[in-house]
Amino acid sequence: MSSLRAPLSGRLSSVCRLFIIVALFTTITLTLNGCAGLLGADPLRVSVAGIEPIDSQGLEMRFNIKLRVQNPNDSTVSFNGVSLELELNGKPFASGVSDQGGTVQRFGETVVTVPLTVPAFAAVRQAFALADAAQSGQIPYILRGKLASGLTGTTRFTNQGTLSLSPRGPTSP
Repeated sequence: MSSLRAPLSGRLSSVCRLFIIVALFTTITLTLNGCAGLLGADPLRVSVAGIEPIDSQGLEMRFNIKLRVQNPNDSTVSFNGVSLELELNGKPFASGVSDQGGTVQRFGETVVTVPLTVPAFAAVRQAFALADAAQSGQIPYILRGKLASGLTGTTRFTNQGTLSLSPRGPTSP
């Protein structure tokens, strides 16, 4: 009879270990999801605040794009890097990255500068596309990016609208 108990107790201890592991995993997962839900954070608002030309290399063009980052939340947001991609007329046009870090205070804002590079071939492709856009006077753009941060993860954002070739200036939807 003692020989029957040994295999049964071995199986019970394996089942107990498995149950404990599943219970811990479930508790950790629910805790992390619960914390994210309790924060109730609104997304950061990111918009283009300015564009300045900078020194180029070879055939490429380079610009500094200034982003205004607004924090509509009751807690400070920290970031340690920025990545951007710009599309014109539905085609990739420019991209850039910066390891600039900083914080956006609660209910505050900051301006982040990111260098953008326009490869020569992208500029040539857009020059031909501008001929088509000249008829409508509008060039659609999409600016996609992300602010990288430590524990809270990466905040992605999109800003889109149209650039006007008329003297009235850029418009947004």
